[in-house]
Amino acid sequence: MNRVWALLRLASPQLPIGTYSYSQGLESAIDRGDVCDSESARVWLADQLSLNIACFEAPLLVRMLTAAAQGEWKNLLYWEAEYTAGRETREFYAESRQMGFSLAQLISNLPELEESMRGQFLSIDTPSLFLAWAVAAHTWKLSMPDALAAWLWGWLENQLSVLMKALPLGQQAAQCLLSQLLPNVDRAFEAALVCPDEHLANGTLGLSITSMIHETQYSRLFRS
Repeated sequence: MNRVWALLRLASPQLPIGTYSYSQGLESAIDRGDVCDSESARVWLADQLSLNIACFEAPLLVRMLTAAAQGEWKNLLYWEAEYTAGRETREFYAESRQMGFSLAQLISNLPELEESMRGQFLSIDTPSLFLAWAVAAHTWKLSMPDALAAWLWGWLENQLSVLMKALPLGQQAAQCLLSQLLPNVDRAFEAALVCPDEHLANGTLGLSITSMIHETQYSRLFRS
């Protein structure tokens, strides 16, 4: 089977985990006026890519994808714990667990999942999204760079979808914003591949505060 199908399946914000229902704090930034037009949206997303994703989330996913591909379960669980510790708000933690649960439910029922990994994977009560993503990539025989790119693409596409629903941002403007941000995504991708352990850092305090504010936002479309 063409592996592109598996790649597109995993990257989709609609399937299999319903990423479309989460804004990752962006809805709150819009409600507060921090993001109010295309330019402020570009700055918000570019900052998140450089200050968080490029030096924390994406490098952690690289390590988990590599560990899963090599069958190093102990190493995979080590980086799982590091990733979980970085879910610094209640909403971010719940989002990762809820999407991880959805993806785990799908993977556990697939015949492609290796028996050697099935027992270990099913022994985890609440896998994070990244743990389930790494196991899914291994199950569908996706390379580490491809699986990383799929996650980055899904993240960006979902953020643009949030902007179109909540800002609102028109489709043409969203496409222009996509063109502006793709170089940032590419830099985050390249940085994640070479980021050493000692440089792992999450510097998005403003994003964390925005996520906490979203927990009590009066009216909202998204779960986080």
